[in-house]
Amino acid sequence: MGECCNGVLPPPQRHQQLFHTRVSRDRRLLKHVYDNVHGNIYLDPVCLKFIDTEQFQRLRDMKQLGLTCMVYPGAVHTRFEHSLGYIGLLTKQSKLDIDHFDIQTVKLAGLLHDLGHGPFSHLFENDFFLVYLQDLNGDFQSHEHMSGMLVDFIVDEHHIDIDSDILGRVKEMIVASCNVSAPKKSREKQFLFDIVANGRNGIDVDKFDYIGRDSRACGLGCNFQFRRLMESMRVIDDEICYPAKEYLTIHKLFATRADLHRTVYTHAKVKAIELMLVDALVKANDFLEISSHIYDPSEYWKLDDTIIKTIETAPNPELQESRDLIRRIRRRELYQFCNEFAVPKDELEHFKNITPQDIVCSQRATGITLREEDVAVSNVKIDLTCGNDNPLRSINFFKDYESGGKFPVSDDRISHLLPVSYQDRIVRVYSKKPELVEAISEAFENLQLRMFGVKAQVHDTRTRRNAASNLIQSHHSSNHVAIHSGYDLYEQSVPLLYIHAYMHTYDVSLSLSLSFSPPHTTPHPPARDRPRQSSPMERCQVLYQFPPLNDYSYYYYCSCH
Repeated sequence: MGECCNGVLPPPQRHQQLFHTRVSRDRRLLKHVYDNVHGNIYLDPVCLKFIDTEQFQRLRDMKQLGLTCMVYPGAVHTRFEHSLGYIGLLTKQSKLDIDHFDIQTVKLAGLLHDLGHGPFSHLFENDFFLVYLQDLNGDFQSHEHMSGMLVDFIVDEHHIDIDSDILGRVKEMIVASCNVSAPKKSREKQFLFDIVANGRNGIDVDKFDYIGRDSRACGLGCNFQFRRLMESMRVIDDEICYPAKEYLTIHKLFATRADLHRTVYTHAKVKAIELMLVDALVKANDFLEISSHIYDPSEYWKLDDTIIKTIETAPNPELQESRDLIRRIRRRELYQFCNEFAVPKDELEHFKNITPQDIVCSQRATGITLREEDVAVSNVKIDLTCGNDNPLRSINFFKDYESGGKFPVSDDRISHLLPVSYQDRIVRVYSKKPELVEAISEAFENLQLRMFGVKAQVHDTRTRRNAASNLIQSHHSSNHVAIHSGYDLYEQSVPLLYIHAYMHTYDVSLSLSLSFSPPHTTPHPPARDRPRQSSPMERCQVLYQFPPLNDYSYYYYCSCH
């Protein structure tokens, strides 16, 4: 994309000319780009001056969803596409009473809002940043603030002529959703800030784009109609309002976002890979000095997703531990999932994140001693953008386009099927070493009993799932696997009983053919103790009617469907 404005004008006139309606709407001065989500996008000269820089082009090397492509192979779209998609959507704000100058300012803010992201999307900010800052007691630096710093750096580095007031307003819009942004009362046209980054109720163009784009890339259906919502919104008393009949459409926006967080962004395998990469970056930090770039825009813009290849191919012995972790990711030798639980609703408000130390301290006296570095914990938080509050309470509606008033709408006036809680917190625990999965799983169960008095987890503890078979032997012949309990096997057996089961670990369906034999010293079991011939509907329950393991031995023949 080349620059399109070569006229020689005095600086004050030049930025006015670039923002002029005629210039921005004249197709001869625009670059035409086709986006697979929003269709045709037209880029004006001002946007192109920022796009045609190495700092903005860096977004091509940063995946929008980070490491999610390791689970969803199609999720390889980049921050570059998302940033251009912002402009494609902003041109559809036809129902809002905005002059062309404001439109250009908002478009520029939307285009540049993600400049400050580090490698692998939010992983760098939410995980690596926090580890580094905990060690040095540093101040948290959000990607929005880094975007503002990079905007200044680009303007200075490439000598872009732009009015300082316009530039200041663009940066203020970028950080509008942060707690340290300017007080709302000091802003003119507050609704413009809500378009780019809405910290008030969470409805902004950012979500309109990434919800549709991410759903498409991951092969998931998205029935949220963002175009319908954008075409129906209007400004009343400096606030964007929506038709009352679109209440459920807005609710679907938040519900779809929460579903994406649960099924895609915080997928259990995705989090395992992210935990491994964070460990690799932390181990490589002393040698590569990654953290030293955080506050220096001239170095920070050089960080992107290619850092993983830098570590993987570097011959330096100082990076050996990081290389080993990345090779484990490549070979799918991931941290092993132990278990998870959802925090009870009445504990959400005061719940504190679980740490590896909490798991280790919950271990009972066994032959294995756990260390904190053996355990990885992921504390997942999913909400509707406003914590445990309903974001729709911060939204005002209008009856029709002839009316000039606005009003809130409560859930109970729309439907009694809407949620009464608006936040989930999930704690997942992983073992960094396969041989410690059972010990960590048991310690995690003990922690739940100590905290809540009951087991909050859904899955059985790994030790109990494997209690029926202490020894596993695989016989690689025609897809058959033999599993026995460790006791001697005998020729004499009772008739076979077929049970269908689902092997969760390997995600395959198995057909189990079960026979069991009494030890030589024990008489044949009485008829009343033998598994009776059962109907197909009862066979899934027969397993729990068998005699205990110390009385009889079992022999399982498993064959894949």
